[in-house]
Amino acid sequence: MKPFLILQLRPEAEVSDDEFSAILGKSGIEPERAHRIRLERDDLPENLDLARYAGVIVGGGPGCVSDADEIKTPLEARMEAAMLSLMPQITERDVPFLGCCYGIGILAHHLGGVVNKENYGETVGSAWCERTEDGQADPMLEGLPDAFAAFVGHKEALQALPSGCQHLVASPTCPFQMIRFGQNVYATQFHPEADADAFKLRIEVYRDKGYFPPEDAADLIEKCQAADVWAPAQILRNFALRYGDS
Repeated sequence: MKPFLILQLRPEAEVSDDEFSAILGKSGIEPERAHRIRLERDDLPENLDLARYAGVIVGGGPGCVSDADEIKTPLEARMEAAMLSLMPQITERDVPFLGCCYGIGILAHHLGGVVNKENYGETVGSAWCERTEDGQADPMLEGLPDAFAAFVGHKEALQALPSGCQHLVASPTCPFQMIRFGQNVYATQFHPEADADAFKLRIEVYRDKGYFPPEDAADLIEKCQAADVWAPAQILRNFALRYGDS
């Protein structure tokens, strides 16, 4: 069976390793079926053919696609360029794709959507999400309740639904929490891989990255640990089950 391609954009090894373990654990993908590429240290293989893979999963990261070029670090610019180089192949071939947080910005930017920091940024914590009418019928949300809590934390957000996309999940604080392009290209603003321990680590590592006032870190950790977040992991499981037999 084909492997899954897992692309990561986190410069911090500890957070990257934790995210990778969470993606495997929540999805049920066996380690031997995961081709992991850490874009902060590794280049994409030349002439990468995504037809070799059952699907592509993209993790989050501290970069923002809407930042001006002069603000981005060389590393952030290089990782973003690598991701954007794959998007034509993904959208034109309708390659199974699940982008988590950073992935929704990359997908929407590629499709010509507006991604910026004007509205809908969410501080680190949990958000109450609801399936839309299209989300009720989408197989990637099978087994999830109509409304559920999810972990979020992002500075930029999609401002309007790009052409060709279906709106699957919304929340009061950020309307576009999950979208689909074509039949197989998905992206979430929330983190389906994350649990309270993962967010504790990210709060500690990213406390000075502008997501929240640093003095709020302990309070945010306490709130994340008290949140009842369990449903989003089913999205990763559904993705692996739906495409894993290809």
